[in-house]
Amino acid sequence: MTTSAHPAPTSRDVARAAGVSQATVSLVLGDKWRGRVSERTAGLVRDTARDLGYRPNLAARSLRLGRTRTALLVVPALTNEFFARVYTGAAEAAAEHGFGVVLYPSPDGIGPARDPFASARTALDGVIASSMATGALGALRSAGLPLVMLDSDPTDRDGDDTAGAAAAHVNLDIGDGMQQVAAHLLGLGHRRFVHLASAVDSWTFDVRARTLATVLHATPGTTLRTVRSRLDVHSARAATEAALTSGEDRPTALICDDDILAAGACKALRRLGLRVPEDISVTGFDDLSLATAVEPELTTVRLPAEQVGRRGMAALLAVLDGRTPDTTGLPVDLVVRGSTALAP
Repeated sequence: MTTSAHPAPTSRDVARAAGVSQATVSLVLGDKWRGRVSERTAGLVRDTARDLGYRPNLAARSLRLGRTRTALLVVPALTNEFFARVYTGAAEAAAEHGFGVVLYPSPDGIGPARDPFASARTALDGVIASSMATGALGALRSAGLPLVMLDSDPTDRDGDDTAGAAAAHVNLDIGDGMQQVAAHLLGLGHRRFVHLASAVDSWTFDVRARTLATVLHATPGTTLRTVRSRLDVHSARAATEAALTSGEDRPTALICDDDILAAGACKALRRLGLRVPEDISVTGFDDLSLATAVEPELTTVRLPAEQVGRRGMAALLAVLDGRTPDTTGLPVDLVVRGSTALAP
């Protein structure tokens, strides 16, 4: 005796169970429902499809649309928790729309990624990139693939207009994050600052530096020194030790571009016999897991990394569907913990 498996549910089954037409199911599951179907109905269709275990015939759909339903995500490195979380958000959003995400971390670690397109461009629908070399952007433009840039200068142009190939930019409100840090420390009475800045040449770190300088220079009686460091704990410790033993006036606060830099700074202060925050307050940026692993826990700026990935994927899907992507800045929040206190 043989048994037959239950047939896979079809879009007609979903329509019947949800009490809507097949056309409505196609609009919702094809992510083309906005302006045609109410949010309530779209949610009902998605929930019904999930409950029934419905899976669209992606192979047939891809042939019909001329798409592979695959996006490439380019990040500087997966050794940094922030970019791993960006990938998580992008992959989750992609899966909800029947897309896959291929990940391309730079083989050089933190810094611009090399051109990954030579062999892959024909198998992609589009690219989401956090950091890329100019040459890669040029190759992408020539391939005609839509590009969504994450955490990058939305006004950037170079001589070849390669940056102009971006169909959309998705950014965090980095400047506001640094303003929150400065306001917090100024409110605690701090006036002598050292900015432990990332040595990576990128828009996001430039914004942090410019914003901090603008806010502090507008406050009478403040001083600001900038010390650059590579993005690792050892380099940050060495840079901090050098800054604090240079013979210049000791700062009351260290403002770090990244939680990793802040961890290195805290190590340097302990080696020099200084206490955090009694002698010097320290702030970070990103709110990585590291921020609550150190003692005292770091005051830092929380960046919604998963939302960056989700928004980037949503922007790419919008571009592919001929819709206008959402490019509003993602808000960030200052998280106050034990590494900051009143200026000594």
